[in-house]
Amino acid sequence: MKISIISGSHRNPSQSEKIGRYIEKSLANEFENIEPWLYSLADNPLPLWDQSIWEQDEDWEKRLAPLKQQLSESDAFVIIAPEWHGQVPAGLKNFFLMFNRFELGHKPAYIIAVSSSTGGAYPVAELRMSSYKNNRLCYIPEHLIVRDCEKVFNDNEQDNDADSDGYYKSRLNWGLDILIGYGKALKSMRDTTKIHHDDFGNGM
Repeated sequence: MKISIISGSHRNPSQSEKIGRYIEKSLANEFENIEPWLYSLADNPLPLWDQSIWEQDEDWEKRLAPLKQQLSESDAFVIIAPEWHGQVPAGLKNFFLMFNRFELGHKPAYIIAVSSSTGGAYPVAELRMSSYKNNRLCYIPEHLIVRDCEKVFNDNEQDNDADSDGYYKSRLNWGLDILIGYGKALKSMRDTTKIHHDDFGNGM
């Protein structure tokens, strides 16, 4: 099973990518038959969406083709969203405009929100409300909010708050196990159900 991890921060370096790299290692080392792939929006490599994407613009096709292939091959996703001014970063919302039901549709996703203090709830609500409509991404009921993110998931254990770090890592892996279960179940659903219909290409 392939699981793609999308680190939604434009910053480089970022706490979101730090957590994404931990998730990548955890999926590879602690779960069987999982192929993780991490894609970071650091430095915002995707230009803003424009209508020429819908017109088979050659530059867009060349830029997006490798990403479309990776996403199409994925069975599940981890979406990492830092909270900026109580919002999901613009680059991550832009990411969801780029890809459609053929890459993301009817595949489960696990939301990881990231806050440098005690926030993090707003990105969860925003992603659940407005990022899945046309691409048909399926957020699982579980999510994780990583608060005081500088104190957890660090390579140097001395930089971590032991209690918080242990709790987040345990809860993260529990959520990843649930994500894998949804990935198996929804693959079966996609294989046996007509999930794409030209007359209903967009969500309602």
